[in-house]
Amino acid sequence: MDSNRDVNRDPRRALPAVDRLAGELAADRPELPAWAVTEGARRALAVAREAAAGGGEAPSRREIAARAGAEASRLAAVHPRRVVNATGVILHTNLGRAPLAPGALAAVAAASAGYSDLELELEDGRRGNRLGRLADKLCLLSGAEAATVCNNNAAAVLLALSTLAGGPRRRQVVVSRGELVEIGGSFRVPDIMERAGVELVEVGTTNRTHPRDYENAIGPDTALLLKVHRSNFEQRGFVKDVSLQTLVEIGRARGLPVMEDLGSGTLLDLSARGFPADSHAPSRLRTGVDLICFSGDKLLGGPQAGIALGRAGVIDAMRANPLARALRLDKMTLAALGWTLDALLDGRAEREIPVLRQLLEEPASLERRARSLAERLAAIAEVAPSPAPAVAVEADRAPVGGGSLPGFELDTWIVAVRPGAGAGAADLAAKLRRASVPVLARIRDDALLFDLRSLGEGDADAVEAAFADALR
Repeated sequence: MDSNRDVNRDPRRALPAVDRLAGELAADRPELPAWAVTEGARRALAVAREAAAGGGEAPSRREIAARAGAEASRLAAVHPRRVVNATGVILHTNLGRAPLAPGALAAVAAASAGYSDLELELEDGRRGNRLGRLADKLCLLSGAEAATVCNNNAAAVLLALSTLAGGPRRRQVVVSRGELVEIGGSFRVPDIMERAGVELVEVGTTNRTHPRDYENAIGPDTALLLKVHRSNFEQRGFVKDVSLQTLVEIGRARGLPVMEDLGSGTLLDLSARGFPADSHAPSRLRTGVDLICFSGDKLLGGPQAGIALGRAGVIDAMRANPLARALRLDKMTLAALGWTLDALLDGRAEREIPVLRQLLEEPASLERRARSLAERLAAIAEVAPSPAPAVAVEADRAPVGGGSLPGFELDTWIVAVRPGAGAGAADLAAKLRRASVPVLARIRDDALLFDLRSLGEGDADAVEAAFADALR
């Protein structure tokens, strides 16, 4: 066998060098940064070499160049970037959940642009507590004895369990089997809890848990009774659970602390406006529960954070836990949350916090905005190439999202766009996602639905521009 001839036949020898491919791409796409061009070329050639080495046919030069350009563009793209949320899901986890208020953004900019008194008491020049003022505001708003904050709610739960039941003894935490939820990204709450160094004792069945189930599970190693809010699902039919008030009574009788992972809580009582009462954190505290934890970037409308409210002894122990250092807030989140709490204390929250405005906007207002947007989209559709889509305004309902208020929906108004014959809503949705400002909408029964409940100020202009480009 002629080994030289075999080497010459190797298709990988025909592939261009990285420098040459990168140079061609740089000339063709001068807007891309040099580092992204070089890495895009490397990745495209690596794929081509792998295909050729496996005995397959190497990609063409055109295909390699296209892949290199796509990789370079992806690497250089701003992330995360602005998108328009027309899904109606206000707390859309994939879209970043709660948008921050302009005032909160200004507070972030001010706190991060230079030095600050983050951990300094200006009065005496001594080291200060970065969370002290936040804790004071949270206590004023909730009636809690004490408060602390972590970087997200999972962290707050982890810190609480580690403090109350963790350690070398690995003490027991009793929780209903029907409350062990799986959250986004396939993360399971029980797995997170066990990382706190505790032993979970599951009681009851999937659909029914009784007070006696908790009582029978309590033993010498029991450290905590835990209730977990079913933040992303609901149970119906032959179901039963134990109320927080009843669990508190069991805890008091047996000398055990009780904790609730509320998941998504609000410091405003919205029950008079139809929202579930169990989302109101101060009301949960009035049951006598020792500790509750919830997110700052859901119904509260602030930045991502994990808020813990409860008895002073419990909160003090959490603050003293070494994990608190690893899970603490950075200065930007602290500033945004501080502004959000100020807005609640000042009575400005419903006007100035975007999530609250969206949650509380009246259907009549949504209908007016929907009809205005529909007129603009219909005018574009009339001059679009055939087949032109049909545009209609319809009443609808939408979930809150973000693992908040499962089963609860808000009345809303939508603009429904039904593509003409031969076209599809999925194709139109894909074009909208590729717009200069991507637009995300719902698809149902081959209609594209633009929900006004989640559209903010100025978003209608972006929807109109993306729609016009998509129909060209």
